[in-house]
Formats: sequence, structure tokens, C-alpha cells
Amino acid sequence: MQGWPQAGRGQRVGLLGGSFDPAHEGHAHITRVAMRRFGLDRVWWLVSPGNPLKTNGPAPMSDRMARARDVMQHPRVQVTDVETRLKTRYTAQTLRRLMARYPGVQFVWLMGADNLSQFHLWQDWRWIMDHVAVGVLARPGDRLAAGFSPAARIYRGARVPARASGALGLMTPPAWCFVNLPLSDQSSTALRKAGTWRKRDAGAIDPASLT
Repeated sequence: MQGWPQAGRGQRVGLLGGSFDPAHEGHAHITRVAMRRFGLDRVWWLVSPGNPLKTNGPAPMSDRMARARDVMQHPRVQVTDVETRLKTRYTAQTLRRLMARYPGVQFVWLMGADNLSQFHLWQDWRWIMDHVAVGVLARPGDRLAAGFSPAARIYRGARVPARASGALGLMTPPAWCFVNLPLSDQSSTALRKAGTWRKRDAGAIDPASLT
């Protein structure tokens, strides 16, 4: 495993959290779009020990980390096990520790519209909205339901128009923004069901599954 992710004071760092079980091109696509649309200097993939909202545990961390690094190869994107290092499992806990460890770094939490729809179920979700800018990446069909979610309604006054998305990381929270984009049809669930995600010692995908 690599060391702590790197960022300097004043940089805008997007945080994409999840189990990445497994990582796929859809994750890489939204990362590239997020960097461009939200004006981010870096993006960290936070490969979590496990999602507290899911009953079934993910594949081993080493497998998921290796797969993620295979999928996302970009000089400004770092795949990290920082939540394991911090011993946190909830986003609010992770953000508190990261903000203390990286003073002066402007963090932007990245999520899909489906996560915004259930965001009000997350632990200390209001604290997250009040302390970190949030960038929401949405398929056009997902945007309507997410727009009527409790989080979107309660924080409607903090919504940043899409035309100003590039300044999101410079804004004082609460500040959140929707960005529409066509996403890959790939999903982690579909890959697992199709058997294309093999948990192997090297953490790599089975080459035969790509034919």
C-alpha cells in the first residue's frame, strides 16, 4: 500500500469514496469529468474498508486497491486506503480527520445523484454539507429524483448553478452543484453478477472476461 496522499495548501482536492468493488471505467469517467467541471487540482479515490449501509462485505482491500489502480491511471488521481489508515468508516469522520491533517486544502466531496437521494441517511450528513463543498454527478434520468431528495430540498439555497461549477472548490460551504453527464453503463454490481470481477491474489481482472 502507498503512503498518505499528497496535497498542498490552497489546492482543490476531490474525494470520491466507495467500496470500489470492483472499480470500473464508469468511476474513471466521472473522475475525469469532475476534475474538469469542478476545477479540481487532484482527486483521491477513497477505497473504503466497507460501506456501513451495506450488509455484505466487499472483496479484500488489496484486490480492490490493485483493480482501482489498474482502472484509474492519471497523474492527478491517487487511489488511497486513507480510511483504513485513519480507522474511519463514516464519511463525516473521514472528512474531520482529513481537514485536520491537511490544513488549507479545499476538499470537494464527489457523489452520484443516487447517493444524494439517500444522503440524509448518512451519519452527520448536515455537518458534511456545512463543512465541505459537494459535487454531484448525475445522469439526466437520475437528476429529477435527486433534486427532490431531503438533502436537496433542505439545502436548496446553497445550490450552485452548473455554469459556476468550476468555482465550487473555492466557495464557502454549504455549496453544492449538479453536473449532468452521460455515464458508462458499467456498474460494480453488474460486473460481480457477470463474473467479470475475479478476486485473485494479484487483484487483477481475469483477462478472459475482457473477450
